Amino acid sequence: MLDYLQFVLAPQVVTGLALGVAVILVALGLTIIFGLLDVINMAQGEFYALGAFIGISLASLGVPFWVLLALIPLLMLPIGYMIERLLIQRVFHSGERHVTTLLLTFGLGLVLEDALRLIFGPNPVRPETPIRGALDIAGIVMPNYRLFLVLFGALVIAVVALVIYRTRLGAMVRAAAFDRDMAGSLGVPVTRVYAGAFAFGVALAGLAGVLLAPIYSVFPTIGRDSIFIAFTVVIVGGMGSIAGTVVAGLLLTQVQAIASLYISPVWTDPIVFAIMVVMLMLRPQGLFGRLGYA
Repeated sequence: MLDYLQFVLAPQVVTGLALGVAVILVALGLTIIFGLLDVINMAQGEFYALGAFIGISLASLGVPFWVLLALIPLLMLPIGYMIERLLIQRVFHSGERHVTTLLLTFGLGLVLEDALRLIFGPNPVRPETPIRGALDIAGIVMPNYRLFLVLFGALVIAVVALVIYRTRLGAMVRAAAFDRDMAGSLGVPVTRVYAGAFAFGVALAGLAGVLLAPIYSVFPTIGRDSIFIAFTVVIVGGMGSIAGTVVAGLLLTQVQAIASLYISPVWTDPIVFAIMVVMLMLRPQGLFGRLGYA
C-alpha cells in the first residue's frame, strides 16, 4: 500500500496539480472575459496555443525560458487589446451579444488554428524541459519542473486575485462589469477597461501555453482540448469567481488524474463534463457564484 502511494498515487496527484495550475490560468482569463465582461471567448484555447508556439519560436532563437515567462504575456497583451478593440467592440452592444461574440470568437479561433498549422505545420513540437531532475520528498519522487510550475502558477494566481480585488484597476473592472453606465458616469474609461481586461485574459492564456509546453506536446489543435476544460472550470466554479475557478480547477484536474489510474484516460473528460452537467442541474450558479451576477 505504501509503495502504491509513493510511486503511483503521489506522482499522479502532482501531475494533476501541475495541469490544474495551467488550466486555472486559462480559466482565469475566461473568468475575467466571460464572467466579468459578459463575453464568450471561444478563441481562448487558440490564444493558449499561440503563446506556446511564440515561446517555442523565440526559444529556438536563443531566448531563455525565464525571459519568456515575462516576455510572452507582454507580447500577448497588445494582441488581445487590438482584437477587443477591432472585433469584439463592433458586436459588443448588439442585442444578441452572447450569440454574436460566441460566433465571432469561434470563427477567430478557427482562423488562428489554421494560421498556426500553416506556419508551424501539423506535427507536434515539444521544447526541452528548463528544469531537469526530480526531488525526493519522503520517498516520493517528484519532477522539479512540475513542482516549479505549481509554485509559479500559484504565485501568478495570487497576483491576479490581488489585482482584481485590491487595486484601483481591479475596482474599475468590477464596477464596469456590474454597471457600465454608472461606471462611465463616474469617469471610468469603460471601453479601455474592457479592452485591457480582455487583453489581460489573453495574456494569461499565453503564459499557460509557455508553462505547459515542456510537459505536453504543442500542436495547432491543442487549443480545442484546453478550451473545453477551461469553460467547465469556469461553470463549475461560478461565473466571475476567482476563488471558484481555483477550487474547481484543482478539483476537476485531480478527478482526471486519479480517475486515469483506474479507467481508460479517454473516459476522464466525459467524467468531468458529467460533473459540470450535474452542477448545472443542482447549482447553476456554480460553487462560489451567485445566479444572475458575474
